Amino acid sequence: MKPLKEFIALFLKGVGMGSADIVPGVSGGTIAFITGIYEELLTSIKSVDITAAKLILKGDFQGFWIKINGGFLITLLFGIGVSLISLARIISYLLENHPIQLWSFFFGLILISSLIVSRDIKQWNVTVVVFFILGILSAYFLTKAVPTETPDNYFLIFISGAIAICAMILPGISGSFILLILGKYHFIVNALKEFNIPVLLVFILGCITGLLTFSRAISWLLTRYRNITFATLAGFMIGSLNKVWPWKETLLTFVDRHGESRPLVEDNVLPTTFQTLGQEPHLYASILFFTLGIALVVIIEKAAKGLKK
Repeated sequence: MKPLKEFIALFLKGVGMGSADIVPGVSGGTIAFITGIYEELLTSIKSVDITAAKLILKGDFQGFWIKINGGFLITLLFGIGVSLISLARIISYLLENHPIQLWSFFFGLILISSLIVSRDIKQWNVTVVVFFILGILSAYFLTKAVPTETPDNYFLIFISGAIAICAMILPGISGSFILLILGKYHFIVNALKEFNIPVLLVFILGCITGLLTFSRAISWLLTRYRNITFATLAGFMIGSLNKVWPWKETLLTFVDRHGESRPLVEDNVLPTTFQTLGQEPHLYASILFFTLGIALVVIIEKAAKGLKK
């Protein structure tokens, strides 16, 4: 039985992971990595296997709980959940009322996070550089190809959860960032804010499936191809900055299921061009929030190190 202070510290690490993952650019996996619980997290996730299922079927719940490191996982998940629910309303409000400032903030977050991930590349060689460039190009063209909004059917929500959760446990790239690329970020944040149970259940089921399916692959990649993996992640984040550029011209719209007109195809423009389109660019505020985004990542990294065991 762990001391109470260890559970409190673990809960706070979960809060840190959840806070990081609800904003595109900061990785919950990075928080786990720099607070010293990353290896235990991956090991605990991988322990949910056929043997664990057999223990459940035999009614050996205590054995199951010990095998999967249940105290560790439930405490961490509780911290993540509290953080996600607490911040969802704030993010949703800012998306609706102050989008340029918020996207500027995200831009700063992603830019500095990509540099922090690059710092973990211990050796640069031709192969690492190639994967770094491939990461940039793949993310850029993906953000150009994927519409601003995607269908809200349950299948896509499930797939989004499966992919996003894999990003969450990767140091360097957040689950919400993947949701942003897939056009599901705003939708899932609203579901959290409104406690849309059917949507959240499908999304969570996708998350569980993704974790159990890909956690071993992620562990294998980080063990055998660490530099290449981090280079690809860093490149992917840089290439994806195209998605979070604050000033956009709407080229094509669509009417959503609530009858509201929303952007479908957008093109990045300069703040001056944005102003000529009759919209306020909020340039000085954007610079401020861009700077705050950079500062937040630095603060989170230092605070997370302070929670390290």
